[in-house]
Amino acid sequence: MAASRHHAKKRLGQNFLVNSGVADRILSALNPRDDETVIEIGPGQGALTTGLLEKAGRVVAIEFDRQLIPILNDKFGASEKFKLLEADALEVDFCAAMQPATRARVIANLPYNISTAVLERMIEQRGCIDEMVLMLQREVVDRITAQPGSTERGFLTVMIEAYCEVEKLFDVAPGSFRPVPKVWSSVIRLRMRQSQTITVSDEALFRSVVSAGFAQRRKTILNNLRNAPEALQARIKLQGGASILLCEAEIALQNRAETLTIAEWFRLAGLLQ
Repeated sequence: MAASRHHAKKRLGQNFLVNSGVADRILSALNPRDDETVIEIGPGQGALTTGLLEKAGRVVAIEFDRQLIPILNDKFGASEKFKLLEADALEVDFCAAMQPATRARVIANLPYNISTAVLERMIEQRGCIDEMVLMLQREVVDRITAQPGSTERGFLTVMIEAYCEVEKLFDVAPGSFRPVPKVWSSVIRLRMRQSQTITVSDEALFRSVVSAGFAQRRKTILNNLRNAPEALQARIKLQGGASILLCEAEIALQNRAETLTIAEWFRLAGLLQ
């Protein structure tokens, strides 16, 4: 009754999953275990939560909409396996939220308007997160999975590829939600990399290099690095300038950022450490 009276809030980007078949496919993709903690971001009205509680050892749900808190507590609060946090996923310390567990996996139907920011935050806290099964706007998933040379490839693509193994699972039609969005969604699996072929110890520097590289997409990587922010420019000059740096990294001067492989980005940033 309470759930039926709750109206999705446009300002929060809420589109509640109502297709039980899709919910089952998402849960099957995660395949919760009875010995693990699962973090659910944005449980909404609980479309995934019931299935999670049936299989996972413990569920930590993070919900921002305070009007959904009593609805979720009424449905699931009696379970000792359920912990509900009224919080903003952009501010949550996931490692602290999952305690006493030290590792967890994440499942979420992320609102379109904050999906990129939440992804970046979870990658920052990858020390305690092993895997994520996420439903995102299909356009965002297309960018995440874009290969070198694709015009869809951008800053988010490179940052996720640097730290995650990416697998697109399936698409979800707009009719699977209420209210019905104007766009399709996709479910994606992100596994945190246990080891990297090329490591960059200065993550802030790596982020700065990738950001500068994509600053003006129509320009070459050479021109973008020549116009990088002052702090990065200083490092580039110490290497003899942007053209010499790119030659040392074995990257063609006329290439654009979207053509670079993850190995090339690592080499480029590594030379600036």
